[in-house]
Amino acid sequence: MTPTQKKQTGARRENKKITLKTVAKHLGLAAGTVSATLNNSPAARSIPERTKQRILAAAQELNYRPDFFARTLRMRRTFTVGVIAEEIGDAYGSQVISGVEKYLTQKNYLFLTVVHRHDLKQLQKYWQMLVERGVEGIITVDTDMLEEAPLPTVAVAGHRPVAGVTNIVLDHKRAAKFALEHLKSQGHEEIAFLKGQVFSSDSEDRWKAITEVAAELNIRIRPELTLRIESAASTPEVGFPVTKELLARKQHFTALFAYNDNSAIGAIWALKEAGLRVPEDVSVVGFDDIPVAAFANPALTTVRQPLVRMGEIAAQTLVSQIEERAEYVPEIAIEPEFVVRGSTGRVARPQAMSSRS
Repeated sequence: MTPTQKKQTGARRENKKITLKTVAKHLGLAAGTVSATLNNSPAARSIPERTKQRILAAAQELNYRPDFFARTLRMRRTFTVGVIAEEIGDAYGSQVISGVEKYLTQKNYLFLTVVHRHDLKQLQKYWQMLVERGVEGIITVDTDMLEEAPLPTVAVAGHRPVAGVTNIVLDHKRAAKFALEHLKSQGHEEIAFLKGQVFSSDSEDRWKAITEVAAELNIRIRPELTLRIESAASTPEVGFPVTKELLARKQHFTALFAYNDNSAIGAIWALKEAGLRVPEDVSVVGFDDIPVAAFANPALTTVRQPLVRMGEIAAQTLVSQIEERAEYVPEIAIEPEFVVRGSTGRVARPQAMSSRS
């Protein structure tokens, strides 16, 4: 066949719908044999490897593309998952969704992502839309579940027990122990705290863990050194104004434990603006270990959540439930790590804090 003839043949194939029957006829095989191979069904186990390779090569040569809608009707499956996030662009959510994408891609699942930004009406609307579009399960990220889910659902950073929902949660008490034991070992007794926003799923559980561990370690939590982050921003600016407010109170502290890495980095900016050095005057600890934490100035000491891995676990758990390969479990606990970098050091002498007065 001349190059021109091959080109003409290719053009005809592009214009003609290539079906399973087309591939089967081309090979002189039964359509069921071709279907079993291309769908990697259990029946394919009895097909000789040489035949499988012929089928795969022919499908590629003929530019065969599965008919998604026919497959959906035949199998009563859409192979689609919904992902509901508070925000996509924030460092926390993007890492989790990256893990979700990594696993679902391997399993040939499509996922649809929606963002609610803590708008309850929008959240409920998206739930309905995803269900109507035939998703087989839902993964939520930093989103409070308020009622029983109509589909298999896995929540990352969801703490409210809800029937049918599997919560992927960090061991916050262990995380708090890592951070507070580290600060205490460096001689810090006067510690300031930045609490998470009221709408963040982790806020109350994390704060509860901190207060419990502080009591166990005889670390006093002073109300005048405890402030809640109000900003809904997903950048380090969340920690800047609240730390300036903390400094304006003119209360002595030698360390600051922030709700997350973004607020910790913002706190460092505010401390430096006030003429204080980190860690010489004030040590700072963050939470999450987002990618930018290692490149902060100074590099941030932080509690590490394996965010990408948490996304993978969420996706794996959901797919297993959808395909009925695993029983429902209400909660999966994830172990944190602690990363010591340059933002913490031994407690400074009292006179080092004099720039506040």
